Amino acid sequence: MSQPTASEPARPPRSIATPCVMVCTVDGASGLCLGCFRTLPEIATWSRKSDEERMAIMGELDGRKSLIDPALLGG
Repeated sequence: MSQPTASEPARPPRSIATPCVMVCTVDGASGLCLGCFRTLPEIATWSRKSDEERMAIMGELDGRKSLIDPALLGG
């Protein structure tokens, strides 16, 4: 990536897509966050993951919901 020149303004960093919904509680049985269904290691390293790694994890999240007791999800 090239550095901006004096005549070219610096661009803000590109935002990182995240499934976080600010419900940060981890289910002990599954090890998944009840809000986004990621593991603690995934959450901790999210900003360092490549777009491809993040997309792969995001593709798994809907399926992970079934690993959590529905009562914990209000259902």
